[in-house]
Amino acid sequence: QMELEALRSIYEGDLCFRELSPVSFQYRIGESGDPKAFLIEVSWPETYPQTAPVISMDAFFNNTISSAIKQSILDKLKVEVEANLGTAMTYTLFEYAKDNKELFMENQPVNTVTSVSNSIATGTPDVPTSKKKDKKEQLSKTQKRKLADKTDNKGELPRGWNWVDVIK
Repeated sequence: QMELEALRSIYEGDLCFRELSPVSFQYRIGESGDPKAFLIEVSWPETYPQTAPVISMDAFFNNTISSAIKQSILDKLKVEVEANLGTAMTYTLFEYAKDNKELFMENQPVNTVTSVSNSIATGTPDVPTSKKKDKKEQLSKTQKRKLADKTDNKGELPRGWNWVDVIK
């Protein structure tokens, strides 16, 4: 309970941190446009902190990361969990992952992300949207005549055209 309040106060306003439920949290390590960024999800079991939290990297955000890299990150985080067993460790895990981001992702090829985004970009052509032009609304002759009758010679509505009669 106290760790939950501490996490909320520490990560308040941090866009990388997300509380999924009172016992489940996500933290994005790295910027959202960074090809070496990844997302860690930590869930607390009933007997936490005496037992290890459940650490997952199955989020859609991590689809571009190879499974070998994911497994190595999880293994390194589990070593950190064993060292902190019995204490509140969610903040420690997130900070450990932030500090060692480059070490974790050193074998991750960068070109996989760019090839995925290129295939997405080539799959949807943007030609029809660029050819469309905004049409001006066409008024009929009677609509133009009514508009001219309502306005003065400068095209402005007369003073008080929208006033409401209070006394009836």
